Amino acid sequence: MWIGAEEVAELMPMRAAVDALEATLVAGFDPEDDGQRSRLDTPAGQLLQMPSATTEWVGTKVVTLRPGNDKAGIPVIQGLYLLFDGEHHTPVATLDGAALTTLRTPATTALAIRHTAAPDANRAVIFGTGVQAHAHIEALQAVMNLEHIDVVGRSADKAQAVVETARARGVSAEVAEAEAVAEADVVVTCTASPEPLFDSSLLPDHAAVAAIGSHDGQHRETDTALVKRALTIVESQTSAQKEAGDLLIPAAAGDFDFASAITLKDLVTGKVKLPADTPRFFKGTGMPWQDLSVVAGIYALKRGK
Repeated sequence: MWIGAEEVAELMPMRAAVDALEATLVAGFDPEDDGQRSRLDTPAGQLLQMPSATTEWVGTKVVTLRPGNDKAGIPVIQGLYLLFDGEHHTPVATLDGAALTTLRTPATTALAIRHTAAPDANRAVIFGTGVQAHAHIEALQAVMNLEHIDVVGRSADKAQAVVETARARGVSAEVAEAEAVAEADVVVTCTASPEPLFDSSLLPDHAAVAAIGSHDGQHRETDTALVKRALTIVESQTSAQKEAGDLLIPAAAGDFDFASAITLKDLVTGKVKLPADTPRFFKGTGMPWQDLSVVAGIYALKRGK
């Protein structure tokens, strides 16, 4: 069974994807036991594979990353998801991998924001102008009363395009500079930047930050001061200590201890009480279980049509 990009979006609305991820964690799945991302450098980019399994399902996403594709009008991320049943490991579905990533990445961010943003949060800053920047508007709307977005990007035209996406969804939006974080309730970074995007000392004490643009140890979108000041949340200790440059870089300098980070599972299941006067920082790199959770829901809905 083939499920293309349009069907992925049609079958699984953003809020439903957020709920599927939360339900997986509440049901007892431990991301520490998840499959590990493999990465192969190619002459032109990278090939990544992300396998995961439960008693009901087995699946893997295979995607390519090719920087510069956008200049030729081709997506930077392309790929497929292969779903197998858990009992006999029989292949049952193939999905558009890029569309899946466009859904599950902001859904994971939204799950973190659902549990870290202040109850009256309504103002956000988004760093980035790519596919994920556009998708995160819907994601934030799914979990907060979003009234205004400031968009920060290197290209004014691309930033304006994100602004127009927000306005089309009924949200006030403007192109802004990095200093806009001083007025933000929520900050999301979804860029390929190798270095910090903003001065975290400007953040209000109640702010929630989600950095999801990098998944290697050499890149980071946030500064060391943030992890020294904030309560840090990771998808899992295992994945963070391998791929989260925002944490690995300050840890190597002795400015961050992974033992101080809490996991998304503990956050979602209420095992941790959040401080009211300290920023909350979610660092996501993307994990295979997130894809499998969303795909299982999409497949069930497809079969039920």
